Amino acid sequence: MTTLNGPLNKTSIDAATRTEIIESFWPENGSSRYRQDELDWESYFWYYARQCHDALIDQGQHVLARTHQDILDIVHQLEDLTPRDAIKESLRSRLPTRHRPNEDEILDGAIDLAARLHLMVNIAVDNLVISGQAQLKWSSGILRDFLNHHFSEPQVLGNDGIKLEQMFTASNLERIAGIQIKPTDNLADHLRMIDKEDKVVAIFHHASFLNWQNCKIYPDGLGEETLRTLSLIFPQHDKQTREWLKRHPESYRIDKTLLKCDPLQLDDRQIEKFHFWHDRLIILKQAFDQSRPATISQWWYDRRNGVQWYTFWIAVVVLFLTIFFGMVQSIEGALQVYKAFHPTQGLSSGNLRRMPGEYVPSRSGYCPSEDFECDFKGVGSTEAINGDA
Repeated sequence: MTTLNGPLNKTSIDAATRTEIIESFWPENGSSRYRQDELDWESYFWYYARQCHDALIDQGQHVLARTHQDILDIVHQLEDLTPRDAIKESLRSRLPTRHRPNEDEILDGAIDLAARLHLMVNIAVDNLVISGQAQLKWSSGILRDFLNHHFSEPQVLGNDGIKLEQMFTASNLERIAGIQIKPTDNLADHLRMIDKEDKVVAIFHHASFLNWQNCKIYPDGLGEETLRTLSLIFPQHDKQTREWLKRHPESYRIDKTLLKCDPLQLDDRQIEKFHFWHDRLIILKQAFDQSRPATISQWWYDRRNGVQWYTFWIAVVVLFLTIFFGMVQSIEGALQVYKAFHPTQGLSSGNLRRMPGEYVPSRSGYCPSEDFECDFKGVGSTEAINGDA
């Protein structure tokens, strides 16, 4: 019995079932530069298992599909460019009980689940799944036409002055501009700013899926261009990006193939080369360029303006030295004032003492130190005058 007949709602999917799902969803056609075992499929099957769990969490009251094979049968119809209504009618014949109150709901749920698993796009005709993500409501017609219309929207933003420099990376987005990277499993959310302050951007990180899939449902070139955006933001040989990825709080589920994307040549970095993600790249780049350092660490890493960077840090050094030497002078002055009011005992003239046998100067010459106290204290006294006489 094929492993695809196993239940969808299993928490973990064994290696044999994974391999069969991959080979059935996207038959190898030689277009990928990787072998299947060279790619990181953990992230995809984490997504796969979660999608199935969420769809069947209420004993499958909203989804007809129960096995991996049920999903695969729908995927084949999607790849054959079968209209949604026709797929729906073919599934209706499989219902164990006809004319159920939610019959259309469970048929639509199965079609949408298959589309999400096959394409990694949040397709749904209701609001029951994946809140917080962009939701594409495909209700009729052929899925390829629907996706072509969605991803091929005309460009509305001008690209004058937009340059995608080498410092335009995920690590710099966060440490210079304070823009956080949010990994997403929804291709429709890729490069979308997902908060009101433009400080969080969603990144579709499934490089293994993009490298392996050969869906003809996608618009031509969408997968390849998405990989180029990943190469742009996650440069393969950038040490800082690798260290940043290790520290990311969701690194455990980020596709490790993300850092294996081919590096971009200068010509490939031109904004005009991007069609599907053109406007979102411009918005992200503008948010990066318009950001200003707000913390000391951001001032340190932000070297987009070399003159400004040097000027700032020279001013910081001068300020530090001024404060330091000012403190030194203040402490020295305080010590001098203290010594003036609290002289060290034994060094004042009235308390001066000498060791026995030591000769010290006196008015009449030198005398032993035993006589020094009387002679010293008697300078100018009657006894001293009589002695001289």
